[in-house]
This record gives sequence, structure tokens and C-alpha cells, in this order.
Amino acid sequence: MASSPAKRAVVLCSGGLDSTVTAAEAQSAGHELYLLSVNYGQRHAVELKRVPEIAAALGAKRHLVVEVDLRAIGGSALTDAVPVPKDRPDTEIGSGIPPTYVPARNTLFLALALGWAEVVHAEAIYFGANVLDYSGYPDCRPEYLRAFEALAKLGTKVGVEGGTIRVEAPLLRMTKADIIRRGLALKAPLHLTHSCYDPDEQGRACGRCDSCRLRRKGFAEAQVPDPVVYRPGSL
Repeated sequence: MASSPAKRAVVLCSGGLDSTVTAAEAQSAGHELYLLSVNYGQRHAVELKRVPEIAAALGAKRHLVVEVDLRAIGGSALTDAVPVPKDRPDTEIGSGIPPTYVPARNTLFLALALGWAEVVHAEAIYFGANVLDYSGYPDCRPEYLRAFEALAKLGTKVGVEGGTIRVEAPLLRMTKADIIRRGLALKAPLHLTHSCYDPDEQGRACGRCDSCRLRRKGFAEAQVPDPVVYRPGSL
């Protein structure tokens, strides 16, 4: 008897905590993993160096890196000469659209993932969007993800021929502590992840940007040691 074709998922994986746990969720759901990373000129590109090891740890079928230099557009603390916010209180992190928002980044990322999903015949795109920690990012909201699903249906050969490519965001309403606990339960390689928006030349996390603060708070609440190396004096 011929074996049934493998379920496939394209997973947007930056090398960060959320996207790594998202990849582990896709694996847990029975998908063959196709990890997609985007080198977009981000100042924290050190995280991309972690993805090959993450891909190997999760047994991914393929890992693809696409180069798109968003520094040409700018408009973000991650791609332009704009300071990365430091030492902001939790209440400020959760309100408004922060300077680390990259204009239309997730739309671009999902479009690239959609194209690759068509090529490799994936039935789903997995995306580490979260509305609790990053409520200020308009392209992490559930209504945005559903709208992109509708676009995928209208604008692809798969969709026109009656198929569907789902957009899955399994971490959407989880706290950072819950994400860490889930990652541990799935045996995700959390020790390989990097989260800092403003690492130093040695790749050490600053410990003070929004992403570092949320990560440290999450590990503290989960009562698990954070494996990331932080700059001396940042703790």
C-alpha cells in the first residue's frame, strides 16, 4: 500500500523564542517542516545564525533564507538609525505601536511564505504572532491573519483551484511564560533561541530592550533559567 503524502507546513522562523516554539507546534501537529527565514537587514541578524541549528534539532525537511533588504525603506528601529527603546515599563510596552514595528514586514514575510507553500505543496503557514505581548503591532492581530488567509485564497493557483493554505498562529493568545512552558513540553530547543533587538558585537543580548524584558519576565514567571547570554551589567 502506498504511503500517504506528508503534511507540510512552511514555518516563518527567525531564530527567536516564539518562532521556534511555533515550529515545534507545527511538528507536534504532524507536519513536515519547511523553515523560512528572512534576512531583511535587521540590526539583530545574529538570531538568523541560530536557525540552522534549530532546523536540525527539529528535523526540518528544509531551511530557506530569503534576502530582502528593508533598510532601503527604513522607518523602524530595527532597520534604520532609530534608537531601540530600552528599560520601558510593561505598561508602556503593551500600548501603542512601538518604534520596533517594521512597516508591512509581516505582510511581506507571509507573502514569501505563501509563495513557498505553493511550491512545496504545504497546506499551512505557521507564524509566531502574539497579541498579548505585542498588542501594538497591527500585523499580529487575528483579524489581520484571517484577512491574509482570504487574500491567499483569492491570489494563488491553489486557491483558485479550490484548495486552501491556512495561516496558523498557535501562540496568538499565550503569555510569554505560557509559550516557554509549551516549548519545554514540546522539547523545543529553547537554548538555541535569541530574542534581543540590540545585541552587541559578540551577539550578547542587551537585557533592556522590549524583547529582552519580555523574555526575562517570561522565564522568571515560568520559573525556568533563561539560557541566553546577556551583556555584563544588564541583569
